[in-house]
Amino acid sequence: MKIGSVTLKNKTILAPLAGITNLPFRLLAKEAGCALVCSEMVSAHGLINKSKRTEQMLDSLPEEKPLSVQIFGSQPDVMAEAARFVESSGADIIDINFGCSVRKIIKTGSGAALMKTPETAEAVIKAVRKVVRIPLTIKLRSGWNPTGNQAFEISQIAESCGVDAITIHPRTAKQGFSGRSDWAIIAKLKKQVNVPVIGNGDIFCTDDAIAMLEQTRCDAVMIGRMAIGNPWIFSHVLARMRGEAEPATDLEHRFEIMTRYLQESVKYFGEEIACRMMRSRLCWFAKGLRNSSQFRKSINHISTETEALQRIAAYKVSLQVK
Repeated sequence: MKIGSVTLKNKTILAPLAGITNLPFRLLAKEAGCALVCSEMVSAHGLINKSKRTEQMLDSLPEEKPLSVQIFGSQPDVMAEAARFVESSGADIIDINFGCSVRKIIKTGSGAALMKTPETAEAVIKAVRKVVRIPLTIKLRSGWNPTGNQAFEISQIAESCGVDAITIHPRTAKQGFSGRSDWAIIAKLKKQVNVPVIGNGDIFCTDDAIAMLEQTRCDAVMIGRMAIGNPWIFSHVLARMRGEAEPATDLEHRFEIMTRYLQESVKYFGEEIACRMMRSRLCWFAKGLRNSSQFRKSINHISTETEALQRIAAYKVSLQVK
């Protein structure tokens, strides 16, 4: 599959997830075979105002390439300047967020709110397309009602403005992550545009990823929530795409990934910040395991890497993992 000048090795993509798809997490997904990893959504205003925290979100390493960086905002000139900065940072693809329905994003006219204002949406896309040479994509929802009409309108505008691919999460902005996503909208959009269409929404297992490809004929699948605590999902989906059995994910591998995620986060964020993050994130990898609630309680107050490693080791012993 190609997105503009970028060729992907397969049809799996990691969704941009706020607070989650930072560099350490993206590396885990890439290691599992994910073809394209995406950053957390990055504030255009934060970039042009030289926010160090925002600029850090653009950090990358060669082994995660290709990287898509998603930006959000509603002012064409600001978005263009931010996109130029992202391109200069080494990103391979720029994605514009048309799908975030969080109130603080919506009230600025950004994210899914852009789907209410086609003229502004067009101005934003044109402004960004004009200043960057790397591929440009958008990620949107079905709109503000279940018909998908707003998604179809914005997609046609985007295609005419030169975007290289469109990702659709077929839930309305008001739905958030409730209810079911309507994959029929993905299939319909695929028939209406000539650029690649990436499907997203309700991929909870490998069967869902395969079903989405077969039912909608989309060009790739974007996996978000299912990858949290389960980044090896990409290797499972790829095996199924090749007609092979899913590889076993044993406890030893799960604990190895958990430990590496901790260590890479400490290296990247620093011990204090990383350990605060790990109080909630290490338990992702224990979901479905015995004694997971006890493990979650044991890491509630970790403050050092050594302490975290001790808690992981103790939990591993409790499960009798060699």
